[in-house]
Amino acid sequence: MSTRVLTPRGTSPVGQTIKVGLGVLAVSDEKGKGLTALGLGSCIGVAAYDPVARVAGMVHVMLPDSAIATVPGPAGKYADTAIPALVEAMRRAGAEPTRLVVKIAGGAQMFASGGGNLNIGARNAIAVRAALTRAGLRVKAADTGGTFGRTLEMWVDDGRVTVRAVGREPAAL
Repeated sequence: MSTRVLTPRGTSPVGQTIKVGLGVLAVSDEKGKGLTALGLGSCIGVAAYDPVARVAGMVHVMLPDSAIATVPGPAGKYADTAIPALVEAMRRAGAEPTRLVVKIAGGAQMFASGGGNLNIGARNAIAVRAALTRAGLRVKAADTGGTFGRTLEMWVDDGRVTVRAVGREPAAL
């Protein structure tokens, strides 16, 4: 299968790392590759891995609900469409959804005035978790909230996931 990146603008692999940009969904079974979602502020990065099939998937979720869309966006843009699209893309690549190990990061409150209903980060985290539950999946590990951005990385070889943030040591998730 190699790598499949689903994006409206054609994100391409750079070296051994596949950049998973805003609203982008990527699935890979290529040894030596990594999937990386950079700049997760209020966005949520969802990393899923099938340890038997060794299929990795990642999506960079921007917003909680596609009902707010006035025009259709990429499936990875909204939590309610991103999770089913990720599970289906991974299934087509040979993964078994019941074996998926899921880890998430992001969902920060990036602006001081982002409290209450405007806190997109918290709303994204809630919506992603709800969509995962609807898909029959559980979050094994999470690094969400706070007031700082993150980068989420996953390695296809073994499903290792790392979260990096400015001023913090990289952490295994």
